[in-house]
Amino acid sequence: MKNAVIYARYSPGSKQNYQSIEGQLKECYTFAERSDLRVVREYVDEHLTGTNDKRTQFLQMIEDSKRNGFQYVIVYQLDRFARNRDDSTTYKEILKQDYEELNNRKR
Repeated sequence: MKNAVIYARYSPGSKQNYQSIEGQLKECYTFAERSDLRVVREYVDEHLTGTNDKRTQFLQMIEDSKRNGFQYVIVYQLDRFARNRDDSTTYKEILKQDYEELNNRKR
């Protein structure tokens, strides 16, 4: 079974609230179960836009990827991860590199 983390977020000024986080988490856990993934941590940012990377839990997840050997990040929708295409590409590449480096150190 592979390890995964869940990232959930809702934006300021929207009709979203903590219930939307609960819904995102529920869907992500359902996906993890169907995909035989073990969820090892949740990262949740409230009232924060996805148009930049100034999100405490998001950045913590990126930092944790350097040492915590999770293989997957589960999000309800891709726009929860990032709304900025450049940020999305950059952070996906960072996560991939961190995972590869961690695996190489274990060998």
